[in-house]
Order: sequence, then structure tokens, then C-alpha cells
Amino acid sequence: MRFDIFSLFPQVIQPYIDSSILQRARENQLIEVNLHNIRDWTTDKHHVTDDMPYGGGGGMVMKAPPIFEAVESVLGAPPICPLILMTPQGRPFSTAIAKELSALPHIAILCGRYEGIDERVRDHLVTDQISVGDYVLTGGELPAMIIIDAVSRFLPGVLGDPTGAEDDSFSNGLLEYPHYTRPEIFRGWGVPPELLSGNHAEIARWRREQSIRRTLKHRPDLLKNAPLTDKERKIIDSGVDI
Repeated sequence: MRFDIFSLFPQVIQPYIDSSILQRARENQLIEVNLHNIRDWTTDKHHVTDDMPYGGGGGMVMKAPPIFEAVESVLGAPPICPLILMTPQGRPFSTAIAKELSALPHIAILCGRYEGIDERVRDHLVTDQISVGDYVLTGGELPAMIIIDAVSRFLPGVLGDPTGAEDDSFSNGLLEYPHYTRPEIFRGWGVPPELLSGNHAEIARWRREQSIRRTLKHRPDLLKNAPLTDKERKIIDSGVDI
């Protein structure tokens, strides 16, 4: 899968994609990440990419011309793939959206900065808008890294465990169950006996129960749409311990 990232600070992203799982995915040609500095498409000697907003107000606004030039030079006009603007005004990012994007062969991401971007970019160039939460960051680079990471996890071969992404929190509508590893006893705290039983059915039941317990405790809002059996939902609704 190919990612094209348009940013004023691509050097922020480079170390992350040069590390760990994403680095291996790139080396194995499972993903391709191309970073593009929007400043390279300016025409003045100072490489200015922002200006004061019409109508006044604080902050600076990213100019439309260098953004259009950068995107169209790399992706064509119109762009050959979806162009996602990272913005607090976008649709909330989720596991479902990560899966949706992972089915595409190619996506591009535009990272905003300063007060925002010229609205004509949003109206006439961007094809999608995504938010990673109800808060504001200095720029879109961190959200872009979140998109690359989350989407890549659903690509075959990226994770060592081919079913790893399926067990993650939110993938089945619940938070993930607890994990344990060696040593079996640490400071007097042991591993739940179910995980030591060797009984795969019993382990699966325990993990399912723990996922429901954890979701009920930390994110009860998720249970409204979680894929629960009638028995599981009745127990939760009654307040009886699972």
C-alpha cells in the first residue's frame, strides 16, 4: 500500500516510519511511504507557505497555491487517490475507518499547520477529512502518523501475528483482554490459571469474559453496539457479575 504525505515538516514523520514494525513493513515492500515538503512547490525565495487571513484575526493560514502545486505534481489533477485532510473538523477516526482505508491501494494525507488551510483546498482538492480526537494539535503530522500506523496494521504480513489486529481493542467492539508472559509468578502475583490450563476453549471463554469486564469498567459506552450474546447482555443489564 502506498502513502503520500504532504507536510511543511516531513522530518517529523521520518524517524517514526524508520522504526520498528513500519520500518520492517517498508523493507518488505508491504507499504511505501513518500514524504513531500510543501515548501518545495513555493515560487518565492523565502519559500513562504502562509499568509494573514482575510477579514483579520489571529494566526496565519496556509496558502492554497503551493498545496495545489504539490498535490497535483505528485498525484495528478484530479488526484489519482483519496486525499485526506487531518483536521479536528473531520470524521472521527476509528478501527472501522482504518479497515476501510486499508482496503485501498493508495491514499494521500495533507497535514495542516498554523490557524488552518485556505478553504479552497478543502473545497476543491481534499476528498476526505479525518480527526483523531476532540482536541487541537500544532499540526497534522502526529495524526498522519496515527493513520499510517493504524491502517498498516490491517495489511497482510505487517504484523508478526496474522490475527493480531483482529484481537486488538475495538476490533470486535470491545476492549482487549489482559495479557501475561513469563515469569509465571512475579512479586507474588500469579497468572490466571485459565491461561495455564492448555484448554483452548476455556482460554477463549476467559478472554471473552475479561474483554466484557474491562469494557464494562472502562468504556461502558461501547457495550451498546458490541456484538454480545443475549445471555451476556442480560447479565450486564442486570448488574450481576459476569
